[in-house]
Amino acid sequence: MAKVLLINGSPRKNGCTARALEEMAKVFEEEGIAVSTLCIGGSTARGCLACGYCIKNGKCVQDDAVNAAAAEFEEADGLVIGSPVYYGSPNGSLISFLDRLFYSTPFSKHMKVGAAVVSCRRGGNTSSFDVLNKYFTISGMPVASGTYWNMVYGSTREDVEKDGEGLQTVRNLARNMAFLIRAIGDAKEKYGLPAVEKTARTNFADGK
Repeated sequence: MAKVLLINGSPRKNGCTARALEEMAKVFEEEGIAVSTLCIGGSTARGCLACGYCIKNGKCVQDDAVNAAAAEFEEADGLVIGSPVYYGSPNGSLISFLDRLFYSTPFSKHMKVGAAVVSCRRGGNTSSFDVLNKYFTISGMPVASGTYWNMVYGSTREDVEKDGEGLQTVRNLARNMAFLIRAIGDAKEKYGLPAVEKTARTNFADGK
């Protein structure tokens, strides 16, 4: 069975972001896709130390929620990242978590399907959405889309319940994501995954 990992970056486990992710989870279950949810917004995840430990050991030197989440991420066929908006950007703890999760894990993310969902009271949603999508596009992960930018509005769960368009958008997003996961799974069986060239690292200072 295909699996999707939902990461809730809000410290409020039952807040606006959770409500949007719950709407997606319902659709995934209807589509026959297993769902696992991690709430990491209240964690004290520190940023990357740039120590190089993970390159040699395959995991982060800071043995916390990042290493705990790595196995679930590896097994997942898709990843949804949800975050509230803080000063026009995702939650800082979530950013620290994602920087380390994506960098420290040696397994390929290639062709896992990614999607970002943001919640806000009023503004900063598109800039936060942009930040989260960059984790997917640097990792060879196809980005699923909905029928509008994937965002819900409100200060409380009750507010989000009134955002009919936002909830509809994330339902459509979940359906599109489920389709992509199945389509990629079928194509993998028939054609194999696309080849990935070895990374060519260019130093802009000397052109090498």
